[in-house]
Amino acid sequence: MPGKPKYYLTTPIYYTNGLPHIGHTYSTIVCDTIRRYKRMRGYDVVMTTGTDEHGVNVERSAKKAGVPESEFVAKMAAEWRALWDELGVQGDEFIRTTDLKHAHTVQWLFKQCRDNGFVYPGHYTGQYCIYDNAYVDVKPGENCPDCGRPTETVTEANFYFKLSAFQKPLLDWYAKHPDFIQPEARRNEVLSFVEGGLRDLSITRTSIRWGIPVPGEEPHVFYVWFDALTAYLSAVGGPQYEKTGFWPADVHLVGKEIIRFHAVYWPAFLMAAGLPLPKQIWAHGWLLMDSAKMSKSLGNVVRPRPIVHVLGMDALRYYLLRETVFGQDGNFSYDALVQRYNSDLANGLGNLASRTAAMIEKNSGGKIPKPAAFQPQDITLATKAQAAIGEVLEQYDNLGFSLALEQIWSLIAATDKYLTTEHPWSLGESDADQQRRATILWTTAEVLRMVTALTHPVLPESTAKVWSLLGQPGQPGSIALDDLSWGQLAPGTPLGKSQALFPRIEKAEAIERMESMENEAQKQPSPVTAPATPSAPAAGGATIAAAPAAAEKIGIEDFAKVEMRVGQIKTAERIVGADKLLKLTVDIGTEIRQICAGIAQFYEPEKLIGRKVAVVVNLAPRKLRGVESNGMIVAASVGPEGRPVLAGFPDEDVEIGARLK
Repeated sequence: MPGKPKYYLTTPIYYTNGLPHIGHTYSTIVCDTIRRYKRMRGYDVVMTTGTDEHGVNVERSAKKAGVPESEFVAKMAAEWRALWDELGVQGDEFIRTTDLKHAHTVQWLFKQCRDNGFVYPGHYTGQYCIYDNAYVDVKPGENCPDCGRPTETVTEANFYFKLSAFQKPLLDWYAKHPDFIQPEARRNEVLSFVEGGLRDLSITRTSIRWGIPVPGEEPHVFYVWFDALTAYLSAVGGPQYEKTGFWPADVHLVGKEIIRFHAVYWPAFLMAAGLPLPKQIWAHGWLLMDSAKMSKSLGNVVRPRPIVHVLGMDALRYYLLRETVFGQDGNFSYDALVQRYNSDLANGLGNLASRTAAMIEKNSGGKIPKPAAFQPQDITLATKAQAAIGEVLEQYDNLGFSLALEQIWSLIAATDKYLTTEHPWSLGESDADQQRRATILWTTAEVLRMVTALTHPVLPESTAKVWSLLGQPGQPGSIALDDLSWGQLAPGTPLGKSQALFPRIEKAEAIERMESMENEAQKQPSPVTAPATPSAPAAGGATIAAAPAAAEKIGIEDFAKVEMRVGQIKTAERIVGADKLLKLTVDIGTEIRQICAGIAQFYEPEKLIGRKVAVVVNLAPRKLRGVESNGMIVAASVGPEGRPVLAGFPDEDVEIGARLK
């Protein structure tokens, strides 16, 4: 829509040397929440996330996996994208540093800096930390001062960036833009670093080959930070950024361990090239497990998929944003996660929605009642709800997610107390009692409508269900928060279909399931090393693969490479513009997979839900009509038209996730 202000935000560009854990998920969910919120405030928003795919770590990991670097990073990037899709993260741009448009932007930025006199050739000998992708000021044999892991002595020809020339320009910028670095503790950290003096920075390498080449200066390839940081610009036009109108970024969201690269190196590169600087850099804290930062090397990583599988996507989003004050370190525990789920979601929002709908269904024929005269207690609750709008929006504006949710749940608690005090269920059938009950139920439903709108950026899946339950048109994401006000719920609106929100769960059982799935996930091989599978009759694509001819024999060792498990279809829907394809989500025991199946002409989506099927689970992900498919549903190909008939277990009580042999 013309006239909408533009807003651009970014997650870190994640390194593809491992799979996402809960810390990466936290960064991405925060960005997704901001994106949804800004859109509800009328902004034209672009959110960029992506993968950093160059460097010595990738080169070594690919060699260890026995695959080319390009194949290694492609599969890892697909895993990252698949997880964000599962979590409902709606990134607008997914930039890979192996994208051609990104390489062109990096080379263009280098030329700008070089032409302006801020790049020169040289040689370097020193200690390099391959884990942090940084040269460090330690002696040979000493560990990295940041991560504590061994460093390597590197001697090579480099191109240097004159970072030392930008000490004063950076300090002047920080002084002129006091909110450029947030929170205050990170700002002070950066100021101290820059005030201590800046040394010129190596921005190319010659000791590795896996990287973007420096034109005309082979074998130089770009050093990871000059490469990765530029992804923020290449995602929205690169050299043509002015045409898109989204640069400079409104906010780069990063973890506190990489604040220096974003608040010192990146603005210096941009200054040297004569380009606009981002408006703000926000560094959040770490999620700690047993008082230590989550790290694969420490073995304390928590993955998001088991949590989503057991509690749902919104439960994870709510816990991460409610439990941790943004900008500070937070502690993660399964116990606190389940406690939040039961107390805030099941007993709070979920209970209020189900109680309200049930009473309206019973007493008002399933339609929003028409209120009569309002009494002081109704007006008190209405005043609190109206005031909550401004308070919550202010907190969202300041990235105060925890406080915003605290205020919303205070309103939910006040509404629960209101219902208990007014006890509409005990009122009689006189005209006065019916009018009073109608007023109470309308007031409660109106609070629920406002809570749904305010909570949607954090709980997109659940609030869509509540919105539908209240019979409201469209989706809650289309609500204009600036227009949200008390009294907009229309009497006579029919309620929608009731849907389960947050069924209460047993804490011990839920924790045991999540921990078991986490332990199982840690035993699984990397997706990069998963072997390719032979062709098989299946429904995992737009067409059904034909069975191999009888003469084409395979050994038992080949068949053993195909990992098939029992899955249960949880959801099924048609894909717009693809007559043959259905998009399924399938529970395979350890996770829920999204799989595209070419069975839409023969199976109705709603009749597939709950059906147990055979699933090939170790196929590399692929895209069909723009939709990620992560597995294959096995089917027979019947008749001359190749009609698919799903393999399944209709008469057997087979455990979900059981392996087929």
